[in-house]
Amino acid sequence: MNLYTNHYKHLMGPDNKTRKFLIATHGTFSAGVRSSLDMIIGAQKNLFIVQAYIDQNIAIEDEIKQVLEQISEHDELIIFSDILGGSVTNQLLQQASKPNIHIISGFNLPLLIDVMLGDAETPVDEVINNAIINAKEQMVYVSKLMNFEKQMGLE
Repeated sequence: MNLYTNHYKHLMGPDNKTRKFLIATHGTFSAGVRSSLDMIIGAQKNLFIVQAYIDQNIAIEDEIKQVLEQISEHDELIIFSDILGGSVTNQLLQQASKPNIHIISGFNLPLLIDVMLGDAETPVDEVINNAIINAKEQMVYVSKLMNFEKQMGLE
């Protein structure tokens, strides 16, 4: 049992919208991220991944379409893509521009955890905006921070 075991209230909001999540990246990055999430917060319901360009016989457009077919107008889909302006994000923008779909680009693991465990009763825009702020704070040049603390005698 892990710290986040009792977290499934985040999936269904008061308006009966189910939050679903898609991690879409170049190559196998999304599978690795899912593996890390499984370890940290447990296996997630309603989590899809797209591993773009690993099989030349599968078009990214088809992979995205398969996910979108599982999203109703009563669901909220939060999409995490790897690179702003990259081909994956561009394909998502072409196919997934609907009011109930929210695309976040340039994610890190703390961002995914915050969003995926966010309270469904909190508006999705607020959950996303707060998670982005928190995720940016997690990006730290630790070596430089440690050197600064040594120089200041703070260690």
